Amino acid sequence: MRVEDIELKEGMTVNELVKELYKSGGFTAKDLAVAVDIFEEMVKDEECTVFLSFPACIIATGTRGVIKELVKRKLVDVIITTCGTLDHDLARIWKDYYHGSFMLDDVELYKRGIHRIGNVLTPKESYGLILEEKLQPIFEDIYNDGKRRLSTRELIWDVGKRIEKEENADSSIVYWCYKNKIPMFVPGITDGAFGSQLWLFYQTHKDFIVDVLKDEDELSEIIFNAKRTGALIIGGGISKHHTIWWNQFKDGLDYVVYITTAVEWDGSLSGARVREAISWGKVSEKAKSVNVYGDATVLLPIIVASILERLRG
Repeated sequence: MRVEDIELKEGMTVNELVKELYKSGGFTAKDLAVAVDIFEEMVKDEECTVFLSFPACIIATGTRGVIKELVKRKLVDVIITTCGTLDHDLARIWKDYYHGSFMLDDVELYKRGIHRIGNVLTPKESYGLILEEKLQPIFEDIYNDGKRRLSTRELIWDVGKRIEKEENADSSIVYWCYKNKIPMFVPGITDGAFGSQLWLFYQTHKDFIVDVLKDEDELSEIIFNAKRTGALIIGGGISKHHTIWWNQFKDGLDYVVYITTAVEWDGSLSGARVREAISWGKVSEKAKSVNVYGDATVLLPIIVASILERLRG
């Protein structure tokens, strides 16, 4: 296939641009277009269970809305993420985050009670304080309903149910996971503000247990009953690893899209490419796969906008 120049036309759609990127043949542009093709195929494959894994940082940005749309439209079947996703998703129902800069003075920000997530600013009252105010009564209500031992998936759905009447619930990933009965698993549930609130609640409710092994039971059922599996994997860390770890027990993922900014030469899981996962059996040697280098806050909106256009067509 010959390399063709990208043709930009007035009024062209995102999907039309993605198709031009494919024809261009070069570098990340083509990888991005291939990612859209693979994601489209796994979404349209009715016998494929689609996993989505991502880190919390992007939920502090407007990319939260892109993830929410995937869940709201039921384009994914299983989510594996980190505790911070719950923090940012829930906090932003009640409070605002703000534009900032990577170059701000962090000592000054600390004095003013403002946290920095890259170039996003989160005042203390928009994070820890609001989560304590809102989550403690929610945990109390769940406890009073007789819930004593829950998986993270069960707990997240119970929280989603209790925020349903909030004015901004429609913006929440947690809410749509509950609403559409899409399981969200958080293997590192204590590693964030949500987890700290759980610990605080536990101090006066010692029989309130979050059982992460119940999550593993449910994940095993999903994996063992899946005919084929695919994954859109954003970033790395525990969410990426948990996704590929479980998929080794069904002879590996059949479709994979990796989006990362990390390098592989330091041996990190975040930087590891699809080919490394094949050596473990976490990705099938016959899988349709692509690694896309770049910032997910740029790439993911393009991928999802293109997919939505194709599904409408």
